[in-house]
Amino acid sequence: MAKYSIGVDYGTLSGRALIVNNQTGEELASSVFEYPHAVMDEALPSGKKLGVDWALQHPQDYLDVLYHTIPAVLKESGVAPEDVTGMGLDFTACTLLPAKADGTPLCFLPQYEDEPNAYVKLWKHHAAQDHANRLNKIAADRKEPWLNNYGGKISSEWALPKIWQVLEESPEIYEAADVFVEAADWVTWQLVGHKVRSACCAGYKEMWNKKTGFPSKDFFKALDPRLENVAEEKLSGDIAPTGTRAGGLTEAMAAKLGLCPGTAVAQAVIDAHVFVPAAGIAESGKMLAIMGTSTCHMLLGDEDKQVKGICGVVEDGILPGFFGYEAGQACVGDHFQWFIENCLPASYVEDAKAQGVNIHKYLRAKAEQLKPGESGLVALDWWNGNRSCLVDVDLTGMLLGMTLLTKPEEIYRALIEATAYGTRAIIETFAEYGVPVREFYAAGGIAKKDPMMMQIYADVLKIPVRIAGSDQGGALGSAIFGSVAAGSGNGGYDSVFEAASRLGKVLDTVYVPIPEHSAVYDKLYAEYKTLHDYFGKGENDVMKRLKAIKKEVK
Repeated sequence: MAKYSIGVDYGTLSGRALIVNNQTGEELASSVFEYPHAVMDEALPSGKKLGVDWALQHPQDYLDVLYHTIPAVLKESGVAPEDVTGMGLDFTACTLLPAKADGTPLCFLPQYEDEPNAYVKLWKHHAAQDHANRLNKIAADRKEPWLNNYGGKISSEWALPKIWQVLEESPEIYEAADVFVEAADWVTWQLVGHKVRSACCAGYKEMWNKKTGFPSKDFFKALDPRLENVAEEKLSGDIAPTGTRAGGLTEAMAAKLGLCPGTAVAQAVIDAHVFVPAAGIAESGKMLAIMGTSTCHMLLGDEDKQVKGICGVVEDGILPGFFGYEAGQACVGDHFQWFIENCLPASYVEDAKAQGVNIHKYLRAKAEQLKPGESGLVALDWWNGNRSCLVDVDLTGMLLGMTLLTKPEEIYRALIEATAYGTRAIIETFAEYGVPVREFYAAGGIAKKDPMMMQIYADVLKIPVRIAGSDQGGALGSAIFGSVAAGSGNGGYDSVFEAASRLGKVLDTVYVPIPEHSAVYDKLYAEYKTLHDYFGKGENDVMKRLKAIKKEVK
């Protein structure tokens, strides 16, 4: 009798469930649920206005993903509940919420429903950047050794700046919160009935280390005396490694989902990290770029190296036995969408509609007729700040070289090229610090749907680009971890490596660099690097000055 696992992938705007055959890797059914509250970046549900750079979510949306998608995939696939032996989940990170000791989010309580700091702070909540800047300065002045594990700098996308913001702006919320918990761990908590913490989330986003634990009390006290015991008081709980069993489904949750009580639930994983086993990667030197609204770059290494400007290196953080490196770009698909929503003439939209094609496909068809360098444009990919290797959310996007003859498709292609340049900068930084990238894989909808973009990446990086095989790599990766949580005795696997080799997928498609294109892109990349260093390393902080003026007048 075949056995199955379910993976749940929580993204920025929706959650997806996927049911997978543990023996064959067949993906039987999937279901998507769009978050009703989406991203709250302007106002709370009550209408209360939010400040600049806020990005909040409502935790009820996360539960509704489970209640809608899991019954849907069971119904569509026809799989009996008793044949589902494990489930796993992944989540954007750091996506953090304050909760009571029983797991109740503060924003569920009537007295806090109109308080912004009581809600989930999404990964791209950047209103805590001032706190991150202060934290970095204090850590650097104290020569804190752990800081170099995060490239020498952390941003507002980490847990501590967000917690510190709550403490300073809403001390009553800080006091009311018995725990600050990653959304990944909170959902797992709701599934298994007890608080669990993922070593993946703690290692990459909470400054926790497998060997040394959290930073010292003295460091937290140096930030604010009220934070001296923040690790023990607000980040308490056992921290379990990736690939382990968090527990079994509670009877109440099993009844809501249509599954059996006790179904194994895997320890939660950050969304980008689960793509690695989904692509069948289990060796060092292979970089996987998960391309969506943003891009995360995952890399396995055999040694612990401190690389400037990366998001983190965590032992066993991606797969056991390896040092997991993470880097990233904060704006990829997001700025393509920005361009389409704000910069296209009506004639393009009308023409695409008349042809019956998606506007992205319409623009790509025009852009792929252009030769590298033909537009005379170069862009910086910082529409949502720079994650790696400058780690600065106060940087902004830039486009250089426009004339009265510049066409929309030229700008569109320049934005795509900018993301490839940003990835090349990351790869070169890894190499500089002794962590070579020998192979490059891409995953996500963009990777499978945009051959032009993948060819540009191959030409810019001068490395063949391979494509992960599943349309739902996050959910597949989570299902793989769910199969490991179940174990071989229940129709799953005892090793994530075995599960990845059986269930992971890579397409036969390979994009090979075109030498004459690469030669032009070398020249364009040199210009990108000049602008990157000039605007990003302090020689001209005009982007930050403009942002400061914006805050003053808004």
